Amino acid sequence: MSLTTLAVFVVINLVVASSGAMFKPGPWYEGLEKPGWTPPNWAFPVVWSILFFMNAAAGAIVWDAEPAGRGLIFTIYGLSLLLNAGWSALFFGMKRMDLALIEVAGLWLSIAVVAALFAPVSLLAAALLLPYLAWVGVAALLNQQVLQRNAGAARAR
Repeated sequence: MSLTTLAVFVVINLVVASSGAMFKPGPWYEGLEKPGWTPPNWAFPVVWSILFFMNAAAGAIVWDAEPAGRGLIFTIYGLSLLLNAGWSALFFGMKRMDLALIEVAGLWLSIAVVAALFAPVSLLAAALLLPYLAWVGVAALLNQQVLQRNAGAARAR
């Protein structure tokens, strides 16, 4: 993996991560009832920073390997990034926990597909996506639990 390729993938992932900065939790989210296992607020930017870097590294590894089907692989990789950015807009921006829950399921599936497509090219790249997949699974469960506990807030938008 070249440093140039890694830098490009880091920048792409930073652009996607900026949706979290544009659509912040704020008072609306703070007022929602959440399950007791909800990670502390400080954990989200720390974990997401690590996961976006791992996602960038995985992408750079596979890009530089120039695999057959690279166009398809990176179309799905790009789709996963768009879905990631879209979740913050739906959940925090539009306060549509219901649509965000559907969207996060698509995000999880897209990451799983990318990992499966990366695996024949680089097991390391695929493995780098597994914590991301797990965290998005936790995020999906948290989304579902918050929606369930705050059905009135979802309708009141």
